[in-house]
Amino acid sequence: MSRARIGIAGLALSAAAFVGIVTSEGYTERAVIPTKNDRPTVGHGSTFYENGAAVKMGDKITPTRAIILASAHLSKEESAFRASLPGVALHQAEYDAYIDWTYQYGVGAWRSSSMRREVMAGNYVAACRALLRYKFAAGYDCSTPGNSRCPGVWTRQLERHKKCMEAQ
Repeated sequence: MSRARIGIAGLALSAAAFVGIVTSEGYTERAVIPTKNDRPTVGHGSTFYENGAAVKMGDKITPTRAIILASAHLSKEESAFRASLPGVALHQAEYDAYIDWTYQYGVGAWRSSSMRREVMAGNYVAACRALLRYKFAAGYDCSTPGNSRCPGVWTRQLERHKKCMEAQ
């Protein structure tokens, strides 16, 4: 692996990361509330449609349409993500991990996150470690051993953290 980071403008979500995101999100044909106090989601965790309309309970989607919607969502998030990191360079694995996080939590949360602050300061290891701070869903600590309420939240954070740290 090359140790050089690439300017943010030269990066795009890898195909492997896209597959990882839609796999982690799973697929639901009908809108569901994935965790307590969350927004309705459909397809691969989509909460909004391309036109900005919110997903509503009762909405349905086909697998093909779900992939298209996830791709459109990611494209929009990537653009805003790159704009939030002027002059920054990242490894592909870091980029993929943070885009995955942004897909789950939103670019607004990214802009105010400790990961972004650390990346902007050039503290890449600290930025990776900051991923582990995001372990709550509806006020519940998803890293609690034996948790059956939101285990996927913590599992995804551990996976993102591992991939990010391997890039260091």
